[in-house]
Amino acid sequence: MESPAASPSTAVRTGWRDIVAPYQQPSVRRSVTQLAVTLFALGGAFVAMHFAMRVSYFLTLALSLVAGGFLVRTFIIMHDCGHGSFFRSRRANDLVGFVTGALTLTPYTQWAKDHAIHHATSGRLDKRGYGDIETLTVEEYLSLGRLRRIQYRIYRNPAVLLVLGPVWLVLKQRVHTPGSGGRREVLGVHLTNATILVALTAACLLVGPLKVVAIYAPTVFFAAVAGIWLFYVQHQYERTYWASGRDWDYSTAAVAGSSFYRLPRVLDWMTGSIGFHHVHHLSPRIPNYYLRRAHEENPYFHQAHRLTLRESVRAFSLKLWDEERGRMVGWGEVGDGHPLAVPRAV
Repeated sequence: MESPAASPSTAVRTGWRDIVAPYQQPSVRRSVTQLAVTLFALGGAFVAMHFAMRVSYFLTLALSLVAGGFLVRTFIIMHDCGHGSFFRSRRANDLVGFVTGALTLTPYTQWAKDHAIHHATSGRLDKRGYGDIETLTVEEYLSLGRLRRIQYRIYRNPAVLLVLGPVWLVLKQRVHTPGSGGRREVLGVHLTNATILVALTAACLLVGPLKVVAIYAPTVFFAAVAGIWLFYVQHQYERTYWASGRDWDYSTAAVAGSSFYRLPRVLDWMTGSIGFHHVHHLSPRIPNYYLRRAHEENPYFHQAHRLTLRESVRAFSLKLWDEERGRMVGWGEVGDGHPLAVPRAV
């Protein structure tokens, strides 16, 4: 069973390129302005955190939440560059993408390649594993042994995803992804690591290593938590979309399998309007500052699942895709769902 949003009309489904085309041309003025404002705000937040340490480190930690928001916005700019949507020039996209990637501890070239695979396979059961949250079907979970069930339960625990997840992301991105990284991607990882090392060394010489750690570490952590949260709720909600093989459709997966996360304006600004994720997944060539307009001007996008902040919290209780019911379910809805139960034959 599919959600109501999972069945757009054939006419619209085949004509979606005409819908998104008017929004795919980036504005150099808007892109440059957004980049300048974001980096100025991020730099200003770091300076404010530095001086706040003279008053109280708790004040610095409070400011790190704001700085984390600016870092998320910096990541969104890198994200747009990876899709070739921030500037018309590929060279400009790659240059800005590399710099913003280094600021967010992300190897731009490899990340862009892996993320493109995610877009091409999002919601496809037979193509899972690239840039997504590991999701098993009920049948797959029930066929697992006890140890593997426990591992999956630990992985899907919100505390693990949101506390250990950011640390794992930072460490994982220091090496290239086996099987997905060509020479260009491997070189990009090494250049990013070298750039980060040089930048951190310069910062340590300027203000001292303890202050650098005290300022940058919590900022990166909070930004990574926000990033994981956003990515999770953008695809992990009850009536999302999963299909296999010929049953899978790109445009349906984009609109039905990506949420419309309705965020307050300030959070929408901090996150570069990525809450309009259904629009972004249908056309990653739309720059972030046109996503809202594309959504508001086209009824086709209004069928996407709307997710509020309160509803997004509940999304973390969903653990498995139930193919029979066509929706995500929690542990309580799985017959033999306890990890210590004897695996049943399927």
